[in-house]
Amino acid sequence: MPQLPLFEMQPAGLIYAGVDEAGRGPLAGPVVAAAVVLYPDDPIIGVNDSKKLTERQRDKWFDEITRRAQAFAIAKATVQEIDSMNILQASLLAMRRAVMEVEARMRSQDWKLERIHVDGNQCPKMDNMECHALVGGDGRDAAIASASILAKVTRDRLMLDMDRQYPQYEFARHKGYPTARHRALLIEFGACPEHRSGFAPVKAVLKRMKSAF
Repeated sequence: MPQLPLFEMQPAGLIYAGVDEAGRGPLAGPVVAAAVVLYPDDPIIGVNDSKKLTERQRDKWFDEITRRAQAFAIAKATVQEIDSMNILQASLLAMRRAVMEVEARMRSQDWKLERIHVDGNQCPKMDNMECHALVGGDGRDAAIASASILAKVTRDRLMLDMDRQYPQYEFARHKGYPTARHRALLIEFGACPEHRSGFAPVKAVLKRMKSAF
């Protein structure tokens, strides 16, 4: 996958970060975003959208990307932030945090981050930085694909930690997504502090829990 498949008219040497998130759909856990700057003269061949890779492949690529990227950053928005501002705004917040961190790291190397390419159709609010939203970008741009892998692997690992804290929900199995098993466990045990109260299945359970007292 080429690093810049859609923007052939860019000036030579332009530096950009690919940005993506993981975890918009689950009923529990944070949303995680990553920003990745790749070296133009050292492309990472074969990287792809995290959803098209197995867990083992994602873990392998995670190590490869973090070793070879010029800069990367990973950030999150908490369940509390998701509940207070909605999942879209929380996702954009996590993206903004990742971009700001990677921008600072580039600046420490005396490089200027000139713009970002974001998977999807909306950009996080950034001051003095050009942003291109690219639907399906995680399958079309190597930097975005790399960000999708870092975000996905990081979030999955956070959910494994959460599974140890709340084993009754089997977070290691479904990573918080609204599978039939997760929804059944949610009904059986009620919601925990890591469940997103604004999501309909969780909201319904919380309502039942409240009415029981």
